[in-house]
Amino acid sequence: MSQAALTSQTGQIPQATLILAHGAGAPMDSAFMQGMAELLAARGVSVLRFEFPYMAARRVDGGKRPPNPQAQLLECWRQMYAAVRTQVSGPLAIGGKSMGGRMASLLADELQADALVCLGYPFHAVGKQDKPRVAHLAELRTPTLIVQGERDAMGNRQTVAGYTLAPSIQLHWLAAGDHDLKPLKASGFSHEQHLQAAADAVAAFLAR
Repeated sequence: MSQAALTSQTGQIPQATLILAHGAGAPMDSAFMQGMAELLAARGVSVLRFEFPYMAARRVDGGKRPPNPQAQLLECWRQMYAAVRTQVSGPLAIGGKSMGGRMASLLADELQADALVCLGYPFHAVGKQDKPRVAHLAELRTPTLIVQGERDAMGNRQTVAGYTLAPSIQLHWLAAGDHDLKPLKASGFSHEQHLQAAADAVAAFLAR
């Protein structure tokens, strides 16, 4: 695990804290991660971002690396959660963008997190709808919000409708949004509007 970044509203007691992990290809300070952290902080949610070991190593030498094996990613999550749990008195949620959210979903019940937030969940790899990654989602007990673009190549609205998901899971769909929640221009929505809507949904969910 490398450096971590905390984004919160200055002088305010957060209504909740969210540990937010990055996706497979972009670091914790990507435009998406930075922007979402700021939007959530403005809504009273303190956001702590961190990086998995392979992404931390990229910062050192600039080399491209694939994600660490799943077991290592999960252990990294366990360590981060344990460290933050002792420092936070209020609700503590976990989640992430794409891969980061999927890894969090595999551990949410084990860690007894207060909530799970996934932004662009990778229900399946691109082009591999026949190999869904959803078995554990049928039994998930942790209150969960998945914010998903309707045309996400890793799980669009039509495909996800065919999955069995636990009652604990809420889906918030964004019109014509892709895996980064970016809509088609023809939809009449802008990317900024969708990011604002995503932040609204997450903040309202964590407030409950």
